Amino acid sequence: MSVKVDLDRLADVLGDYAFGYLISVGDDYRAHTVAVDPVFADGHLDVGTVGRHTRENTDRHSDVTIVWPPSDPGGYSLIVDGRAQISDRETLTVAPTRAVLHRKATAQSPSTSPDCLHDCVPLKE
Repeated sequence: MSVKVDLDRLADVLGDYAFGYLISVGDDYRAHTVAVDPVFADGHLDVGTVGRHTRENTDRHSDVTIVWPPSDPGGYSLIVDGRAQISDRETLTVAPTRAVLHRKATAQSPSTSPDCLHDCVPLKE
């Protein structure tokens, strides 16, 4: 059973982030990472036009991850896993399947990880 992403919360949180990194993989399982400025609309992340390597990777392996770094040291990174698809407009869209705010745990932060190394806030319904 999959967990549904809270799309309203994801839309709200995205306003705190300036840009992200889209990570796809090729047939050789090497990660390909590009900087992106996704826009959230209609339950999807519209990544815009992508290059040849990203297009080839997502055509063959639609599972991708987008990581938005924190604005400030010690802040949360936003990590969204999803399914990529080239739209009719020849742009890449990503349907979120998992979203989490993530940072390394500190003595002051609540840790949701059993090993107390991570402070994670899942964005789920």
